Amino acid sequence: MKRIGSRRAGFMRVLVCAVAAAGILVTGPAVAHAEPSPSDIEKQIDEEWNNLEPVIEDYNGTHTKLIKLRQQQKQLAATLAPLQKQVDAAMVEVRGLAIDAYMQGPPGAVNAMMLTGSPTGLAEKMTLLDQLAHNREASIAEVSRLRDKYAADKATVDQLEAEIAVRDTDLGTKKTAIESEITKLQKLRIQAYGKANADDGELRTGPCPVAYTNDKGGRAAQKACDLIGKPYVFGSNGPNTYDCSGLTQEAWGAVGVRLEHYTKDQWGSTKSVTRSELKPGDLVFYYSDVHHVAIYIGGNTVVHAPSTGDHVRMATIDRGPIAGYRRPA
Repeated sequence: MKRIGSRRAGFMRVLVCAVAAAGILVTGPAVAHAEPSPSDIEKQIDEEWNNLEPVIEDYNGTHTKLIKLRQQQKQLAATLAPLQKQVDAAMVEVRGLAIDAYMQGPPGAVNAMMLTGSPTGLAEKMTLLDQLAHNREASIAEVSRLRDKYAADKATVDQLEAEIAVRDTDLGTKKTAIESEITKLQKLRIQAYGKANADDGELRTGPCPVAYTNDKGGRAAQKACDLIGKPYVFGSNGPNTYDCSGLTQEAWGAVGVRLEHYTKDQWGSTKSVTRSELKPGDLVFYYSDVHHVAIYIGGNTVVHAPSTGDHVRMATIDRGPIAGYRRPA
């Protein structure tokens, strides 16, 4: 019995020790978690940025429309002003004719007969007066028609401008929230690379452009290469900072081809090409909603403005899911 009791006591000691050991593992000091690697941070930044960039591009598109509408307002107002002056001047002249006709009523008719010597002269004068009034009325009608047309156009533009201005203001209020998120992303980048290297990195991975051509596309690609190192700032199209569509707008603008500062407009105003047809200067769009764009420079390489805290840089063409390839000229 003692031997059995001794064995039982020994087993219990082993069991208690095992449970105690398990308790240390379960309830003891927390195991230190590994710090996220730079690749983990970059993945998180990419995910966060892909939520932000569509809002940024939406802001670019809305703000571009607002600027255009306000230009139309100024042009229409400038056209309306002289038309209104013409109408006012013509009306003054017609009123003058009417007053003259009134003042030269029956006595005027007698005077007309005395001057001309016959009732026929009176009829001719009255006919001439009536013709002058009729011609003046026709002239007023034409000017009034033009005035009313431009006034109607302006009313339409005014209404659209008011609607877009509300949208622009709404997006503008989101700017603070976006900048807050941008600050968080920058802190993540510093966490991954350290303060000294947060804004650095390999901006050039080789010759830029990789393949040079002396056509407009080649020169646009060269312009993009010249901008490598410029900081990313959302909503910016130069000359010292750029976002993705601002960069491609600047590159093609340097060779006389105008692109809007909005990825979707750039997509819509350019010609589709296949990957095998790509030439330096062609645009490469990313993601299903085409919220990011880069410029092809040859050798399966692009130049783009990636995200806040980063700079214009070279990258592999397959840096993200490609929506399509387009050619501006």
